[in-house]
Amino acid sequence: MAQDPLHGLRVAVTGGTSGLGLALVRTLHARGAHVAFVARDAARVTRTAAALPGTHGIVGDVSRKEDTHRIALQIHTALGGLDVLINNASSLGPVPLRLLADTDCEDLETALATNLVGPFRLTKAVLGALGAAAREGRAARVINIVSDAAVTPYPGWGAYGACKAALLHLSRIWDEELREHGVRVIALDPGDMDTPLHALAVPDADPATLRRPDDAAREILERLAASALQTAEVA
Repeated sequence: MAQDPLHGLRVAVTGGTSGLGLALVRTLHARGAHVAFVARDAARVTRTAAALPGTHGIVGDVSRKEDTHRIALQIHTALGGLDVLINNASSLGPVPLRLLADTDCEDLETALATNLVGPFRLTKAVLGALGAAAREGRAARVINIVSDAAVTPYPGWGAYGACKAALLHLSRIWDEELREHGVRVIALDPGDMDTPLHALAVPDADPATLRRPDDAAREILERLAASALQTAEVA
């Protein structure tokens, strides 16, 4: 029986203690990946790491420049390198959602810091590790979690949508620039999910109409597995 392509992969997930991030961490752990996850709440990080023995919890805020290099160093130390970074942590911006004309500049800056600048900084900080993984013939990948709000102009979702649109295009450009070094950057939209973030944005939404985070995580990781398998076959 062939080994799972995710088995043994060194993967870091931001926003890893709730919603899609937690589903990704659980599924990766179950499939034999070596997982480090990042989140702001120390108690949640401790609980998640205890519930998933062998995973590595890192307390940090990707929106804070001061945390970036410490997070990158802890990821590298915990995993002994890095094959895959999943930039999943997100901020809605102002809540309740507001029209752009009613959005404070500070709220837009907060959303940008988490959804765009944070992933940019952390990706830069781990590029050396990803490049080393690629040179070893491993599947070096960055997965940026985006949204259909990146392409559809939903009223009230301006701060979030603008950030995700920028992250989507950043991913495309970085993929072009890094592929010659064996590092691929992929932007994936998991769809509308039954998560705390979605409940915060749309409190009246019927959970039965939304995707389960576990289903979205499996789909994302199947994409990653297929990509890792391709790399292994070429190597």
